[in-house]
Amino acid sequence: MIRILGIAVAVGFCLAPVAAMAADANMLGVFGNWSALSSGTGDRLTCYALSKPRASRPANTTRGPIYLMVSDWPERKVKAEPQIVYGYQGKEGAAAALGVGSDKFTFFIRNNAKNGSAWLQQLGDNARLVAAMQSGVSAVANGTSAKGTKTSDTYSLSGFGDALAKIHAVCQM
Repeated sequence: MIRILGIAVAVGFCLAPVAAMAADANMLGVFGNWSALSSGTGDRLTCYALSKPRASRPANTTRGPIYLMVSDWPERKVKAEPQIVYGYQGKEGAAAALGVGSDKFTFFIRNNAKNGSAWLQQLGDNARLVAAMQSGVSAVANGTSAKGTKTSDTYSLSGFGDALAKIHAVCQM
């Protein structure tokens, strides 16, 4: 009974932000603070490992879904692409970053509709970032909204390695 309740909570936790990306998301598993999902089939298969922040600052701001995600896109031959979703439109050209331990990675913001997302500025940093996340304890995402509000979201990395392994296996990457 407890296991079923935990899965139901995890599905609710994950499907809200993923719904905008893929209405047909399939839960692959919950690993610590991370969930693994897939959407599509065949050439259109995409796999995601994602987590919601454990803490967000400032606490008094209204934001949409907030999460840190790593995706596999077999059709595009893209493995473990990190993305930060801040839950607001970001300030174009403003600093965006993800810190893992003493490592800091620079991201760029791109807005789409009501929400902005951020991706790694230097693609060559991808493997180093993913390795840092696999061995790290927490990650802190910093960004700036279009209104100039600076935000900081702290993510637990507990379960990240297992969620990543699951999406790599399902997407065969």
